[in-house]
Amino acid sequence: MSLKRILLQRLYGYEIHPTARIGLSFFYPKKLKMGKHSKIGHFNTAVHLDEVILGEYVSIGRGNWITGFATGTASRHFKHQPERISLLKIGNHSAITKGHHIDCTSPIVIGDFVTIAGYNSQLLTHSINVYDNRQDSKQITIGDYCFVGTNVVVLGGASLPSYSVLGAKAMLNKQYTEEWKLYGGNPAKPITDIPKDAKYFSRETGFVD
Repeated sequence: MSLKRILLQRLYGYEIHPTARIGLSFFYPKKLKMGKHSKIGHFNTAVHLDEVILGEYVSIGRGNWITGFATGTASRHFKHQPERISLLKIGNHSAITKGHHIDCTSPIVIGDFVTIAGYNSQLLTHSINVYDNRQDSKQITIGDYCFVGTNVVVLGGASLPSYSVLGAKAMLNKQYTEEWKLYGGNPAKPITDIPKDAKYFSRETGFVD
């Protein structure tokens, strides 16, 4: 990893903390910043991205497909969004497990102490706008201390507030603001309250025993 870090810093200008680790992955955004003790596991792919920012103690597991649509190309796609950036930003002590598809055509911003759990979830910031007949994209935001269950779909423009759970197989397509809620269903909606003494939401390290 020491040699890999030196090469990535010199060739690509990446900012990689000495304690950060990258496994056997094809992980090449235009810009990469990795905080201390952050790690990227094996068999991940990250391409066509403007920037990836990983906070401290962030974990990206195995076999995730992270894509985007970088700016500055000759393509006609997304020309109507001149301020758009293809960005993945993950806060401190947060984790993405394995086997997920994360589309960062517009930014995906994930807060601190978040778990994108299980397998086969899709976070998709872009789609075809059938009214205007063009590709369109919107940001996805996930607040602090969220738990995102297995096999969910989160669409562009959606927001999961802090201290929330998104249940397995849910489809989130709206901006919600109510914290301490379990959201579920298709489309997702508030299901029940979460007790504020639930220990997941007050932990001081991201790793769960």
